[in-house]
Amino acid sequence: MKFLRIILFPVVPFYYVVTWLRNWLYEKGIKSSKSYDVPIICVGNLSTGGTGKTPMVEYLIRLLKDKTSIATLSRGYKRITEGYILADGAATADTIGDEPYQFFRKFDNLLVAVDGNRQNGIEQLLSLEQKPDVILLDDAYQHRKVKADLNVLLTSYYNLYSRDIVLPTGNLREPRSGAKRANIVIVTKCPKTISETEKAKITTELKLRPNQNLFFSSIDYAKKVVTKTKEVELESLSNFTLVTGIANAKPLVDFLKSKGLKFEHLEYPDHYSFRQNDIELLSKKKCILTTEKDYVRLSDYDILEPNLYYLPITVTIDKKDDFDNTVLQFID
Repeated sequence: MKFLRIILFPVVPFYYVVTWLRNWLYEKGIKSSKSYDVPIICVGNLSTGGTGKTPMVEYLIRLLKDKTSIATLSRGYKRITEGYILADGAATADTIGDEPYQFFRKFDNLLVAVDGNRQNGIEQLLSLEQKPDVILLDDAYQHRKVKADLNVLLTSYYNLYSRDIVLPTGNLREPRSGAKRANIVIVTKCPKTISETEKAKITTELKLRPNQNLFFSSIDYAKKVVTKTKEVELESLSNFTLVTGIANAKPLVDFLKSKGLKFEHLEYPDHYSFRQNDIELLSKKKCILTTEKDYVRLSDYDILEPNLYYLPITVTIDKKDDFDNTVLQFID
């Protein structure tokens, strides 16, 4: 794969020009973005994945859910359905996608919708009898047809967008200049030991505008792992199999190793759809630990119970009060 990316380097300038021109057309008003009467908060990134969008969306859900009526709108990546779907009791990871299904399972009184056409999805949500007061757009930073009131741009500490280039050789979906659309930029997955000096260096490197707010966040891993019926201490697991189908498993692997845990790691592509032969292989494992996103797919297979666990995660944001207040002022 790395070799293929290298030989495709001559394509990079063409991809750059096409994506830059598209943004320029929107900025000049030649292509139009639609605004709505309800606050729209967009969470996204410049890269192809691995920046921690799902835990950040969950952070915003927790911040807002007791203050207002909210909905999430995603495209439902790798679902087997098409068009607009509002999650209900019949929803599965296959019908709405793994991340939206995770939101739906975890939060009560949350409207969870999917639609590749974000304008149509928003209009469908606003046509509901009990329409939401705020809509969270998940992974929609490049969807310029919708004008968000608040753009939250994520970039991973391990792969800052300032150190990357566009596809196909790099991982950026659009040029780095696209970061200027963000109201808030968050450096995610920072080590707990990150110093103020290093934060200052990153701040200088990102070259944000005066009107942009920069925050740093880290991942908090739970002390207990969870199944459908029980919770056990993470450190009680021994010689388990770690199963991941996420864009960047390094922070999780590093965390588990820091705890002195012994495990094998079966790594699959992001949003992987597990096949029958994969399930047969996993069913032979004594104990499986996975991410919550992968768990919503794997938990459908009874053969893996009761030895299938997931490790919950949450996000901690440096200067939390400042971040919360910055978000809340957009919904007042």
